[in-house]
Amino acid sequence: MSQDRAVNFGAGPSALPLFALQEAATNLLNFQNTGIGIAEISHRAKEFTGYLAELEARIRKQLDVPPTHKIIFTQGGGTGQFSAVVYNLLARHRLLYPDLADDERRLEYVLTGNWSLKAVEEARRLCTGPRGVGGDVKVVVDARTFSKDGKSFDNIPPHAEYQFSPYTTSSLVHLRTRPPPPALIYYCENETVHGVQFSEDLKSPQSFPFGLLFPPDSDNEEGGGNQPLLPLVGDYSSSFMSRPIPRLADHAVIFAGAQKNLGPAGLTIVIVRQDCLVDAEAAAKLGAAPIPVTLAYKTIADSNSVYNTPSVFAIYVAGLVVENIEKEGGLAHYEQVNRRKKEKLYGVLKEGEEAGVLRRKVQEGSESWMNVVWEVLGQDGLVSKELEQKFLDGATQRGMLSLKGYRSLGGIRASIYNAVTESDVERLVAYIEEFTQAEKEARV
Repeated sequence: MSQDRAVNFGAGPSALPLFALQEAATNLLNFQNTGIGIAEISHRAKEFTGYLAELEARIRKQLDVPPTHKIIFTQGGGTGQFSAVVYNLLARHRLLYPDLADDERRLEYVLTGNWSLKAVEEARRLCTGPRGVGGDVKVVVDARTFSKDGKSFDNIPPHAEYQFSPYTTSSLVHLRTRPPPPALIYYCENETVHGVQFSEDLKSPQSFPFGLLFPPDSDNEEGGGNQPLLPLVGDYSSSFMSRPIPRLADHAVIFAGAQKNLGPAGLTIVIVRQDCLVDAEAAAKLGAAPIPVTLAYKTIADSNSVYNTPSVFAIYVAGLVVENIEKEGGLAHYEQVNRRKKEKLYGVLKEGEEAGVLRRKVQEGSESWMNVVWEVLGQDGLVSKELEQKFLDGATQRGMLSLKGYRSLGGIRASIYNAVTESDVERLVAYIEEFTQAEKEARV
C-alpha cells in the first residue's frame, strides 16, 4: 500500500485492492482498446458481455457452483434481495402447491443480527395486510434469547434450539400425507453490524444446522431429480468470496452485495437454483403476487443479466478482483490469510480483555472473520465513550480509518475484508497493544 493511502477498516463500501483501483483508473479512459471508457461503454457491447460471462465463469469455478445453479448479476444490494426472495420463492411455492391457503405458506427466518432482522421485517411488510402477497412469516430461532444480557445479538444459537416446521426433504410424491416445505428458509451467514458469523466447521455447534434440514437418511430429491426440495436462502453479503461456502449446492438462493469483498457498491451477485427461476406469469394466474420485473430471477437469467443496464463499472472492478483471487491461489488461499488475520486480531483483543481495557462483544465461537467488534472500558469496568474516542483519534492519526462501531451500537468495529492485508491487520494489532499498555500504565 502506498504511503499516502490510509487503511480502510470500514464495513462497506470497503477497501479495494490498490492494483484494482489503478487498473480501473486506466480503463476509465479506454476499455479493452475500444477507445471509450468502461463507465461509458454499452452494456450490450460484445466487449462487456464477454467480460461479464468471464466473471460468471470465474465465480463459478472459485465457489464450485454446480450446473444446477445459475449466477446472475443485479442491483439493489442485500436489501433488495430481502424482497426478491419473498416474491420469487412464494411464486415457486404457488406453482408447486396451488391449493394451499396463504397462511399455510410458511417463510422461516433464522434471526442472528441486524440484517436478518431487517429481512424478517421486510417479509412481514410484504406478506401481511389487505394488500400483502400472502404467507406466514416465522422466526425459527432468535439469538437474543441466548445472549449474555437476553437482548443482544452476540451469538449463534445451538442447533437444538432451532424450531423448524415439521416437514421432510423426501420426494413430492409423498406430500399428500406430509406437510409441504416452507416457501423459504433464510439465514444471514455473517452479521456485519453485530460481528456474528456461522462457523465454517460443520461439526461446530455454531455452524448452520444443515443436518436438521437435510438429514442423512433423506433422499433429498425433488420430483426424482437431483435438486434439494427445501428452498434454503443464504445471505452472504459480507463474507462472499472470503472463504468457500459450505454445502452451496443445498441452497436455493445465495446472494451478496459486492461492496465488501468484491468491488464497489451497486452490484449484487445472486446464485439461484434452476427450479427457482420460475414463470412469474404462470404463478400469477394461480394467485401469486406479480414479481417486479427487475426482481424476477428468471427475467434476469434469461437476459444474461442485461435485461436493463447493470452496474457496469462495479462489474468491471469485481472482475479484476476475482481474477486476482484466482491468480493468488483461489479461495483456499484467502481462507488461510483471513484465518490468520482474524486470529491475530482476536488474540490481541483477548489480551486487552485480560488487562481490563477492552471487551469483546461476541461470545466465543460465534465471532465474525470479517467484522470484529469490541468496546473500550474505563477503570470502573464500564464502557467509556471518552476512551473509545481516544482510541479512534489515535487510529486516525496513524492512518487507520472507519473503526467506529455501527451508529446505534457504538464501540469499535474493524472490518477486515479481503482487500485489508495481513500487514494492515498487524498494524492495527500493534496499535491495540500500544493503547492497552498505555492504559494499563495509566491505571497503576
